[in-house]
Amino acid sequence: MSHSLEKRKLFVAHFMVGNTIPYTVDDWREDIELAGAHGIDAFALNVGSEPWQRGCVSKCFAAALCSTQPFKLFLSFDMSSIHGSSREHVHILREYIAAFADHPCQLRYEGKVLASTFSGQDSLFGHTTLQEGWQYVKSVLESVAPIHLVPSFFIDPRRYPTIGAMDGYFNWNGGWPIHLTLESPRKDVEHPKLDTDRHHIHHLEGRTFMAAVSPWFFTHYGPDSWNKNWVYPCDDWLYVRRWEQLVAMRDQVDIVQLISWNGASLSPTPAHLEWPFTRGSDYGESHYVGPIKGAQPNSLAWVDGFPHTAWLDLTRYYARAFKEGAYPQIEHDKIYLWARPHLKNAEAVDDPVGRPDRWQLVEDTIWLVVFTAGPAEVRISTGDNDPGQVWTVGRGVHKLSHPMMPGRGVAAQVIREGLVVAQCAPSTDEFVVQERPQKYNFNAFVAMSA
Repeated sequence: MSHSLEKRKLFVAHFMVGNTIPYTVDDWREDIELAGAHGIDAFALNVGSEPWQRGCVSKCFAAALCSTQPFKLFLSFDMSSIHGSSREHVHILREYIAAFADHPCQLRYEGKVLASTFSGQDSLFGHTTLQEGWQYVKSVLESVAPIHLVPSFFIDPRRYPTIGAMDGYFNWNGGWPIHLTLESPRKDVEHPKLDTDRHHIHHLEGRTFMAAVSPWFFTHYGPDSWNKNWVYPCDDWLYVRRWEQLVAMRDQVDIVQLISWNGASLSPTPAHLEWPFTRGSDYGESHYVGPIKGAQPNSLAWVDGFPHTAWLDLTRYYARAFKEGAYPQIEHDKIYLWARPHLKNAEAVDDPVGRPDRWQLVEDTIWLVVFTAGPAEVRISTGDNDPGQVWTVGRGVHKLSHPMMPGRGVAAQVIREGLVVAQCAPSTDEFVVQERPQKYNFNAFVAMSA
């Protein structure tokens, strides 16, 4: 069912409050200013059961109030952390709503306080059905303020018509090809489809639909910690292709949520895999687009030295296209590129955790997205003795790629009338394809031209 084209489109970003123990109001304000400048309308503040998180959220709302950006915030209750087995467990949700519902920076949707969840399908709050449990929650919250509830319950979409407590749905897993396995046809692996949205939209019958977009997923914790060690294949310019898809279907999508600004909760274990469902609130899932700051529980090995803010810069173009319904004209030449730090078959020197599950599915490829303001040549090389590749392109956005080469770095240029008008050439101190990595790292190094 198509949604009204008149309704304002929103682009929000998932923000793990659990990573913000050291944050000051100024830290929050820096993130809000940066996010707002790149087309993000609001943060979805993922909050868990820890009492100290309330103080962090208060700082965030204070920062938003003094920001130069017209920035909003809303709560995303992490039900993998918050207890929901008894009626009394609703108190933490109510306390959060009571504390911030009337704040000027609280995001309202259709005149109501927007609230979301991560998970919650097993949280029945002392009731026998999901509908009864969350209708109870909603009634308690609405004793404080009108609520527009858009949760991410991991259930069969065919159940949506029976769950009237939901005012919409957030398709958390819609931005990754989590369905791919080692048995998947190669053509599906090389060009992964993201086609789950239509099932949710159909069964929502016109209620609010929030879609997910995410640039990457890799996590590498061993059995002695969170026991999370896998990768979702994010090749084939997945982030850009997902944005293109969302722009094309924008009449059916009300809100896009980016996973994530600074890490996120663990996605539920796909049924065909046997990983335990363990909660982890960290940068360690490798899908952050904001600056690396705050708390990073045990993920430094694959996060430090791997900035993703170039993805944030790229995001601004697509966010504007989604919200306005037309792609902006390309006015400046720009190069974005990303790649893993070693080939998938490389042997780590010392890594007891081992390769991540589904490592075989990824491509040993450098991915480029190049914006050109006019006809030009695009050149890429991995160093001396590599003739590289050259493309002749017109004005527009171009998705290009080049093989990773062990022991080499990468340099890309846009050349027009004999002059280099854009260049992205990370130093070998920043990026080189390691032949024998110390640890397995399937995170992406992301860079852009000045």
